[in-house]
Amino acid sequence: MEPNKGKRNIFIRIFNFYLEGFRSMTWGRKLWVIIIIKLFIMFAVLRLFFFPDFLQSNFETDEQRSDYVIEELTKTNK
Repeated sequence: MEPNKGKRNIFIRIFNFYLEGFRSMTWGRKLWVIIIIKLFIMFAVLRLFFFPDFLQSNFETDEQRSDYVIEELTKTNK
């Protein structure tokens, strides 16, 4: 056992903890691949279809876009 093992940097200890955990996985690796693919689909593909660039398509200049955003942020709910 290393003499300074308990005094090592907390970030290095956390990194080593996760590294050893991922090395010893059997089914976990396949599940992580599925999770990463699902996240890619959610954030990359669905964004293209369901969240169009509203400001880019409705306003021509940056000044018009910024005016609209400021107006919407400062609008009071009545």
